[in-house]
Amino acid sequence: MENILEKNEIIAAENNALFSKRGIFVLNLLGSPGSGKTSLLERTIEYLKGELCLAVIEGDLFTSKDADRIARQGIPVVQINTSGGCHLDASMVKGAINQLDLTTLDLLIIENVGNLVCPAEFNIGEDAKATVLSITEGEDKPLKYPLIFKQSSIAVLNKIDLLPYTSFDMTAAQGDIVSINPFITLSPISCQTGEGLGVWYGWLKQQVKIKKDMINCLV
Repeated sequence: MENILEKNEIIAAENNALFSKRGIFVLNLLGSPGSGKTSLLERTIEYLKGELCLAVIEGDLFTSKDADRIARQGIPVVQINTSGGCHLDASMVKGAINQLDLTTLDLLIIENVGNLVCPAEFNIGEDAKATVLSITEGEDKPLKYPLIFKQSSIAVLNKIDLLPYTSFDMTAAQGDIVSINPFITLSPISCQTGEGLGVWYGWLKQQVKIKKDMINCLV
């Protein structure tokens, strides 16, 4: 396991250096199956594609269903199938970015395989991780799977339109997440209604700007 992670870190550093050279902000989007990662992507692309140049890498076990949805948004998308693997690794991402024109990109979002465990352990060269938690999963998930929240820069609490129909304790969930990671940004949203998405969009745009400004300072 140590050898695998060490080799992965080397390739991840190469990926990150390439992204940094181009001034591209890269987000590793994490979450359980059905948490709403692809729906969040669709909303995000629709809102930002007139302002930023975006591309998506889609990780999935076997199908291209999510990539097909993203392709309908009219932006570049590359599919990675892991053939049963529970996460993306840096080598997979390295192969995928060879299919993208990095010279034009501001933002690259990598939707990882649906899983709250394995993807947290593998750096793929991203600038930040974001974890999507659906309120239908229950507020106990942050304490059950703390590593993914500890490593994430933002936690998106999705499907808040369903709060009246669940026993989800939003205060407890947010408190647990902050206890794991005091520096994390919390973003309660509904992809269905659009509620709260302004915070998410603003956070993304700020990260893109910070990355661009950092590169400009080095030039």
